[in-house]
Amino acid sequence: MSFSARPPQAPTSTGSRRPSPLLLTIIAVLALVALFVVFAQIYTEVLWFQQLERFDVFATEWVTKGVLFAIGFVLMAVPLWFMLFYAHRSRPAITPSNPREENLDRYREAVEPLRRTLTYAIPAVIGLLGGVALSAAWQDALMLLNSVPFGVSDPQFQQDVGVYVFTLPMVNILVDFLGMIALLAFIASLVSHYLFGGVRPRETRGFDITKSARIQLASVLAALILIQAVRLFLWRFSRLTDDSGLVTGATYTDVNAALPAMLIVSIAALLVAALVFSTAYFKTFRLTAISLGMLLVLGGVAVVGFPAAMQQFQVNPSQQSLESDYIQRHLEATRDAYGINDVDVIPYTPSTQGEPGALRQDAATAASVRLLDPNLVSDTFRQLQQSRSYYAFPEQLDVDRYDIDGKSEDTVIALRELNPDAQSDSTWVNQATVFTHGIGAVAAYGSQRGPDGEPAFFEEGIPPSGVLSDQNEYEPRIYFGERSTQYSIVGAPEGADPVELDYPADEEGGSGQVNYTFTGDGGPSVGDFFSRLLYSIKFQDEQIVLADTVNEESQILYDRTPRERVQKLAPFLEVDGDPYPAIVDGRIKWILDGYTTSDQYPYSRPSVLQEATTDSTTANTNAVVALPDQQVNYISNSVKVTVDAYDGSVDMYEWDQEDPVLEAWMNVFPDLIKPASEISSDLMSHIRYPEDLFKVQRSLLTQYHVSNASEYYSGQDFWTLPVDPTTDQEQGLVQPPYFLTLQMPGQEQPAFSLTSSFIPRPIQGQTRNNLTGFLAANADAGDVDGEVSEEYGKLRLLQLPRNTTFPGPGQAQNNFNTEPEIQTSLNLLRQGESRVENGNLLTLPVADGLLYVQPVYVRSAGETSYPVLQRVLVAFGEQIGFAPTLDEALDQVFGGDSGAEAGDSEAAGEAESGEAGGPSEGGDEQPAGVDEALERARTAMEEADEALSEGDFGAYGEAQERLRAALEDAIDAEGGDAAASDAATDGAPTESAPAEDAPAADDAGTAGES
Repeated sequence: MSFSARPPQAPTSTGSRRPSPLLLTIIAVLALVALFVVFAQIYTEVLWFQQLERFDVFATEWVTKGVLFAIGFVLMAVPLWFMLFYAHRSRPAITPSNPREENLDRYREAVEPLRRTLTYAIPAVIGLLGGVALSAAWQDALMLLNSVPFGVSDPQFQQDVGVYVFTLPMVNILVDFLGMIALLAFIASLVSHYLFGGVRPRETRGFDITKSARIQLASVLAALILIQAVRLFLWRFSRLTDDSGLVTGATYTDVNAALPAMLIVSIAALLVAALVFSTAYFKTFRLTAISLGMLLVLGGVAVVGFPAAMQQFQVNPSQQSLESDYIQRHLEATRDAYGINDVDVIPYTPSTQGEPGALRQDAATAASVRLLDPNLVSDTFRQLQQSRSYYAFPEQLDVDRYDIDGKSEDTVIALRELNPDAQSDSTWVNQATVFTHGIGAVAAYGSQRGPDGEPAFFEEGIPPSGVLSDQNEYEPRIYFGERSTQYSIVGAPEGADPVELDYPADEEGGSGQVNYTFTGDGGPSVGDFFSRLLYSIKFQDEQIVLADTVNEESQILYDRTPRERVQKLAPFLEVDGDPYPAIVDGRIKWILDGYTTSDQYPYSRPSVLQEATTDSTTANTNAVVALPDQQVNYISNSVKVTVDAYDGSVDMYEWDQEDPVLEAWMNVFPDLIKPASEISSDLMSHIRYPEDLFKVQRSLLTQYHVSNASEYYSGQDFWTLPVDPTTDQEQGLVQPPYFLTLQMPGQEQPAFSLTSSFIPRPIQGQTRNNLTGFLAANADAGDVDGEVSEEYGKLRLLQLPRNTTFPGPGQAQNNFNTEPEIQTSLNLLRQGESRVENGNLLTLPVADGLLYVQPVYVRSAGETSYPVLQRVLVAFGEQIGFAPTLDEALDQVFGGDSGAEAGDSEAAGEAESGEAGGPSEGGDEQPAGVDEALERARTAMEEADEALSEGDFGAYGEAQERLRAALEDAIDAEGGDAAASDAATDGAPTESAPAEDAPAADDAGTAGES
């Protein structure tokens, strides 16, 4: 007998290999590091809010998000898990009986090992997505819980507007969320029952379905139809904010066809849902399928087809009469939602003939005309007041007003902030601990000019000195500003040597600078190692931990720009794009406007904020930004905000006490916003009308200045905003609004105002640049503690006759550009690569007409050049004045004597003697003729080129001054020769400047009618 023995075999392991302890350790460490990074990001936010004593804002937002996330996760995950679990639990014991089931059985075998994991993983992942989606609606949830009535009812359903603004948004979100849950649950039920055998394909066609599968699928489908019925019912209210029709809101077709149809279909859907649910217990499949099909047909015919037919065959032929009531609803709601329902429309027929003494009644306005263009003089401020390259001024300066010697003066003001770009190549110590702040405000008279056309500063220097410092000594250091985009670490123990650069000073022991130590409470402490570690992770900068300049008293300042600081503290506000500084109660304060908005105001027209607030200023500079690309149909300037430039403290004041949206948010954050009664008189005197709100309002007033439905329907009196004539016309950028002091018809005295012009709407692509309207908002809030002037915010609209041909801004600029004598003078100013730059074109209602005023600047060649005011253009009707000063230009337009003195009248004598254009070569020589002056200009250009090639910037600057003086002398001489020639040839003056009343003959601006 023989046998063979098989060698023993090692047992085969059926389990998976365990991961090595090293791999598990690495994974655990990485997970802990990731969690600590997340913790660092969150906890440093906590420290930031705690430092500002506003932890309640952070806690409210994150608790609300957390609760909504949990609700969303549970609502989404639990039904999905139950559908999968129940489908598997109630699966029948089946044996494949046909080829289709055999194929399906192979899929079941493949899925089975992963079934338990998928049963939990799929609901968990979808639940996480649902939680994130629902948590994003945290503001809507808080508004629902804290809603207040508007006190205004919609004209269709007679519901308070608060229902639409506060209640419906969150209700719609929840209904949509439940609808998504029901849809996913139905899909999960159908797929899982198909896989587990509850729904089995027959050998020929059709399916067999078990009782448990029938109950589950019928119940979920009935719930889905029920939710759709509720959604359709709510859509009736949404029609009041729909803008797909002739106007926003429910129109004739909606009211008489679509809304009743939606109600009928929603009721029918309830009946169908009940019928579908009955299928769970009764085999009414055929009846259910027929009812579902009929519901779809009914919905298509009643909600879509019937309204479309009514619109086409009944409404369109008689649209004006049938839609009249709904257009009127739209007009009234839009005007109310945007605060333009109380505009004072003043019919105005402007005079076009400038009579002598015509400005006598507008003497105060004439004296306040702002000649300094904040869009152009930034480089002038930089060259004259920056002092060092590590300081900077914004691209666009700000306009405010200050009381000087008992008189309110329009002021161009800027802060000398630290320039972060200048420190890009510096060491970390310099960037973070030495160069930490700017210093001082620089302010100039808006209506005056200094020597050589430079700004007339009344606050300047380092450390700052001038009128503002004399009136009230203030803290000049700027730790928080528009250029403070990087973090800084400040503070030191008492008695320690200061390390922060305060300002340059040659007399300080030869060091060349004065140092300083921050003494405020401006940021979270980084005095301990743990805090330093957290912030080194947050900013991904190990130097915060390693640097020996960080001490136990150190604070870290970040989120330092005014807008981001306010948006972080009040995320429910939209913040104006142009914060402006003011010296208030001994501090430099950034003043900002906060807006509450909504897109659910019934019948109100939606506006895209970014489109409405974009103009030539926002497009061409970074100093002013447009509001975000957000659509709203309600806006209110509800909050005034200040940010302290020294310690970053933020104060918010309730400005619109009748704004329900703000009232609701004040219920959420009871102590965040202070009452307006706490505003000091000093702060009140610097509050101005919000620029972005004005932009939105003026864009709407291009259409909504009309008061009745028939005028609106015809659209014949619609306007548009003029393109800024001082920019490239191909860009099509609209003219920005301008702050200036003026007296509108109906006003008792001049007031600081925000203004804009209107021209006719283009027809077939062609624009008539005639002036049709002029809007001014009273921007002066007064100067009384806690009391707002009754005139503040008053909108006055001058409406010119429809048949008027009064020049608009574009035509006025064209008249300036085509006047031969003006162009001859400007061409002389352009000699030697100098560039002529037109300043802002201001419009003023004076002398029973409208006056255009435009400063003309000249910028010499070279990197260190800056614009200086050299001439002023004036137009009244078709009459044009062009002179070194506004005072002289006004006299030219108004018969030789305007009857008022402009703000630069004291410079008229200097201009006549040649001083305003710069001293002539030799100090006291007078112009000796055009040829001689041009020869001196040529010589100066050659000397400038030679100095520049040798790198002698001092000599280059002196040559540029001589060049400018020579060009001024050439203009003066050319003007004198031209005037003498005209007098000898014609024996009569030009229309714009009669000889018997004209100023000095050498005035280069005596321009005739264009």
